[in-house]
Amino acid sequence: MPTHPRIFGRVWFLLFSAVAVVRAQTGTPAPTPSAPATVASIVNAQIDRVEKLVTEAAEAMPEEKYGFSPEGLSLPGSDYKGVRTFGQQVRHIAASNYAIWWSLTGEEVPSDFKGGNGPDTLKTKADILKFLKDSYALGHRAAATLTAQNATEVPPKGRSPRLQSATFGVAHAYDHYGQMVEYLRMNGIVPPESRGKSN
Repeated sequence: MPTHPRIFGRVWFLLFSAVAVVRAQTGTPAPTPSAPATVASIVNAQIDRVEKLVTEAAEAMPEEKYGFSPEGLSLPGSDYKGVRTFGQQVRHIAASNYAIWWSLTGEEVPSDFKGGNGPDTLKTKADILKFLKDSYALGHRAAATLTAQNATEVPPKGRSPRLQSATFGVAHAYDHYGQMVEYLRMNGIVPPESRGKSN
């Protein structure tokens, strides 16, 4: 027997009314429609994710271990001679963020930020973390400049299309995050992202 359209409509009306009453009684807010995704919001979300991973890993390493590198372990068959220390890994990510993202915002990068590891004056964990967090603030400003119209354009002082530069900063940080994870584990520290999971 075919369902009458009026009956079907009433059932849906009653169902939605019941949900609204339950929400009102429990204080559960009605879902709000999310804003449509844009090039800027997608890239910004990618930067958010890698920033969280890198920053939490940098915060997890004790300050006295910022000078650690696997070179000092003298592992048989390894070749760690001259590799970056943990602190240099963090500084390198931050310095690279500046080198990659500055052209998207047009901001000038201080000369001592250039080079593989950023300023040599950054010695303490607090100073290195500030440098890292400031570099991600630049990344978020860079992401905000992206539009569907300019994503494939090369910025005036840049060498790559805007979208490529923006996402390369994310990819580069993931590479070094993997190295930071190994350094943490070599020191008996479970990376924050892995805590509470099957380590």
